[in-house]
Amino acid sequence: MLGGAGTSGNEIYIQFLSTGELQLRQLNSSTQTMLLQTSQVFRDPSAWYHIVIEVDTTQATSSDRIKIYINGSQITAFSTASYYSLNYDSHINNNVAHYFGRRPSSGSLYFDGYLTEINFVDGQALDPTSFGEYNSDTGVWQPIKYTGTYGTNGFYLNFSDNSTTTTLGYDTSGNGNNWTANNISVTSGVTYDSMTDVPTLTSEDAANYATLNPLDIEAGSNTFSNGNLSATTGTFTAALASIQISSGKWYWEVTANLAAGTPQIGIAKSPIGTISTNSLGQSANAYLYVSNGNKANNNSFTAYGATYTTNDVIGVALDLDAGTLVFYKNGASQGTAFSSLSGSFRAAFANCPAITHINFGQRPFAYTPPVGFKSLNTYNLPDSTIEDGGEYFNTVLATGNASTQSITGVGFQPDFVWLKVRSAAVNHISYDAVRGADNYLVPNLTNAEGSGGGQGLTSFDTDGFTLGNINPNSSGSYTFVAWNWKANGSGVSNTDGIITSTVSANTTAGFSIVSWTNQGTNTDTVGHGLGVAPKIYISKKASTTGDWFVFYSFVDGSHDYLLLNSSQAAVNHSIALPTSTVFTTGAGNTDRYITYCFAEVEGFSKFGFYTGNGSANGPFSYLGFRPAFVMIKSTGVGTRWIIWDAARDTYNVADKTLAPNLSSAEFVNAPYWYVDLLSNGFKVRGYQSGDTENNYPGSTYIYMAFAENPFKNALAR
Repeated sequence: MLGGAGTSGNEIYIQFLSTGELQLRQLNSSTQTMLLQTSQVFRDPSAWYHIVIEVDTTQATSSDRIKIYINGSQITAFSTASYYSLNYDSHINNNVAHYFGRRPSSGSLYFDGYLTEINFVDGQALDPTSFGEYNSDTGVWQPIKYTGTYGTNGFYLNFSDNSTTTTLGYDTSGNGNNWTANNISVTSGVTYDSMTDVPTLTSEDAANYATLNPLDIEAGSNTFSNGNLSATTGTFTAALASIQISSGKWYWEVTANLAAGTPQIGIAKSPIGTISTNSLGQSANAYLYVSNGNKANNNSFTAYGATYTTNDVIGVALDLDAGTLVFYKNGASQGTAFSSLSGSFRAAFANCPAITHINFGQRPFAYTPPVGFKSLNTYNLPDSTIEDGGEYFNTVLATGNASTQSITGVGFQPDFVWLKVRSAAVNHISYDAVRGADNYLVPNLTNAEGSGGGQGLTSFDTDGFTLGNINPNSSGSYTFVAWNWKANGSGVSNTDGIITSTVSANTTAGFSIVSWTNQGTNTDTVGHGLGVAPKIYISKKASTTGDWFVFYSFVDGSHDYLLLNSSQAAVNHSIALPTSTVFTTGAGNTDRYITYCFAEVEGFSKFGFYTGNGSANGPFSYLGFRPAFVMIKSTGVGTRWIIWDAARDTYNVADKTLAPNLSSAEFVNAPYWYVDLLSNGFKVRGYQSGDTENNYPGSTYIYMAFAENPFKNALAR
């Protein structure tokens, strides 16, 4: 990505390794004089990283001589850390050739991505606060304009003047330290290199644009290039966009290549489903324009428009407000291909063994989009009602001391608190404001509600909660995690159902706590207060023993349940699906229940499923946000629930897991229970032959996920 010098054995460079680690290294006469290689991996291709390198070799402490910051936070976890010697004079800012976008000593190792806003400050060792700040509304790190001095050799490249390749490399710091572009094109077409893709929400034409997502592949092999704007698709595979859309009018272009294959260009829902005989068109979730002139969906290939061939530009106009999909060939409309479309879609193409190019608007379109249609970037995405997920869900880590203590840092007064000791095998325990502080339930057991007698949670506070002198493992000290949700206090009476309930509902966050007493009839209804049908809800008898029922219907439309306290397989339930006002009890007793209801909120919560592929390159699940919490469970028998969160795993890979149906201590670095938490979703990274917990081939896994920030605002993790 960046380097100085240029002869073999004499160079400094920073690069992302193929495995995702960031490496900063210097060689002098083939002797390594500095090497920093991160433990965390950086393999999120859907958003930007803000990188700051601070160097001052006069520092007495070796680790202070060079520091790396990502998105405002200093990296402290390195697999290898060898620092400069005192007063070392590096190749950077020395009288040698300097490069951006390639390794100095190699003419074949190039950075395949975007670079923008490059500042080099000579004579000062500055931290990230000179170049970025946390947004007060979203809590996300964002770049700002540097306003200080640059020193003699300093420069600022903002790449704003793309009138020629010469002006593209101009230094705008005032120092005139201009750079020479090499193999860069500002001529329109698929080789155009001066993109309007930026890490800020500047305008409808300058923001973080969609690209193809190399993390999101079906079983098979795709090859991505050109900053993920080009791809070849292998057998049974499709290339999919990094942004998913469910409303609005959108336009993009694909430049076809018929050197081999019969390209299919269009849109797809997730999950795509089975792709057989190398045809995405056999999927019910794909809507496509085929190079032979047909349109394709659900194994139906019918006549549609003109044939197209290599270098023809296929425009795609998707109107999800009207539910229509129109294709263009070289600017000429082929008519409406599909109508009555609804749901969430991503741009897709398949059957392209030769390099095919896509343009979402980050470079000039070949043809003028139809009126009212927008480019696919984050500025044009709808605003989420929740910009900072931490205002409604937050994870807090703490160390217990077997004495009364106040736990703060939640950021709000929680109404549902789920605690788990990490350092020992101790039961999960949960509290909610409707049943009252100190009254607890145990998610991994069937026990009735208990009271802590002043030892458990004793109050819900404005920024957290207070614990009594709990001592779960007789050690006097223990680490624990608390997952916290915000509802609406102790609740109010709700008469929407046959049974009157007490409901604490947060309609903004799509979460309610419902207390109710059954009347002995399994068809009675209970009001939940959300105003929309919950996507998933969890019910537990409080007054007596009973399982934790997790109800959902988003896999195949049938009303199924799993048990939070068990590894059993999913079971079909005959009760009616929940409505916007009520759910059905499904229980023929007279016990008191507590139910936690969750509705999806765009940019904050998502409940869905994926199918395992039995590979370390596991399935990607698009959420539309950067997740703070992910919980999964196979619908098959004998598998545990698994929870990851971004507080225990502050960087990828996320490999610290807890199992809601077990009292076990935290699993750390399990060889196959890990994921990457990304700017727009999560990707399963682990699998061991025969293991069924998170990625067994062909198995269905449901998930619950809550956000740090919507993708519109998120940086890469």
